[in-house]
Amino acid sequence: MTSSAEERQSRVAAAMQARERLARLARLLDSAVSVPGTGVRFGLDAAIGLLPGVGDLVATGLSLYLIAEARRLGISKWALLRMLGNVGIDLLLGSVPVAGDVFDVFWRANRRNMAILDRHLADIIRR
Repeated sequence: MTSSAEERQSRVAAAMQARERLARLARLLDSAVSVPGTGVRFGLDAAIGLLPGVGDLVATGLSLYLIAEARRLGISKWALLRMLGNVGIDLLLGSVPVAGDVFDVFWRANRRNMAILDRHLADIIRR
């Protein structure tokens, strides 16, 4: 194998490891727990969002970590802006008392952001 092929293979492997780690985080934040008999899932984002004031900020911080990692993986600026928009909507609407907590269960910004990241990583693998 040539050096450039080995470098590419190493880059793809590192990106896939990062993807798995970030996917676990997204599941934890958005859909880790199932409400029996309803098909509704929620995660840590909705649960800690119940804490007035600080909960939504902590959840946003975790979401921004996912975006920072996506940036490190070389995602486009346009995709980063879309990801930031998803988190911004989550923060803005999720901070509304009571209604925001319900919104947090269904918006799932981190899962949306993983879908954006997955499309980017698919492009990397094809190259």
